[in-house]
Amino acid sequence: RSAIISGEMQPGRVYSAPSLGEQFGVSATPIREAMLDLVREGLVIALPNRGFQVTEVSPRDLYEVTELRLMLEPPAIERATPFIPAEALPGLRRQAAAIVEGAETGDLIGYLTADSDFHLALLQYAGNSRLTELVASLRSQTRLFGLASLAEQGRLTASAREHDAMLDAIEAGDGVRARELVHAHIEHVLTDWSDLAAAGSPSAAEPRPA
Repeated sequence: RSAIISGEMQPGRVYSAPSLGEQFGVSATPIREAMLDLVREGLVIALPNRGFQVTEVSPRDLYEVTELRLMLEPPAIERATPFIPAEALPGLRRQAAAIVEGAETGDLIGYLTADSDFHLALLQYAGNSRLTELVASLRSQTRLFGLASLAEQGRLTASAREHDAMLDAIEAGDGVRARELVHAHIEHVLTDWSDLAAAGSPSAAEPRPA
């Protein structure tokens, strides 16, 4: 899933279970099972006797998903802040550090996995499991092509370090500030991606959500 979201597995290209098994260091059987799960999620298409093809996601799709995340995540973090216990903070700090490490080393799958784990861990304290599941689904529907370029430019690391500021606000019990930081962070990620996409393809530039 992270390889698809990061763009490491590209839309339009057909991937066989044996080749993916070799890439990820596992046998073809669990690869097929995992890919069939991703078929059900709409991330890939099964091609009989050929393999699996990653579905296309347009810039408009990304903007719509991001707009929904902006509606859901910031207020949920504000609601969650009073319920995040002090004993959970060291683990969250380690997760934030893992995001930075993935950005600095160019480990895009590690970066995205740690980033998703961090945000979903925070949302769990809002006490709404359906919201957490919805946000997880929305995150899986995006394709952030160009992350490698952002990592090389240092912009991915700057984005990754924003998680520490979120935790500072949460530790201080400032839910309003945490909400503002999460909102800015989601917009920042979209801005970085759209700048890169627009530079590579004029057709990729579309109006951004408010």
